[in-house]
Amino acid sequence: METYNDLLKLIKLTGERAKLDAKANGTCVVYKDKAGKLVKEHSDGMKEILAEGSVFFLH
Repeated sequence: METYNDLLKLIKLTGERAKLDAKANGTCVVYKDKAGKLVKEHSDGMKEILAEGSVFFLH
C-alpha cells in the first residue's frame, strides 16, 4: 500500500510541476479534473472546460 501512495504523490507532484512550467513558459496545461472533465488551464490562471471529443492539433 505504501508504494501505491508514493505513486499517487508522484503523479500529483508531476502535475504541479507541469503547471509551474506552463506558467513560466506562457503555455497551457490540459488535464482531467476530479469530476472527470477536461480542463485547459492557461498560464494566467484562466480555466476552460473542454467539450467531449475535442481534437488537439500540434503545430
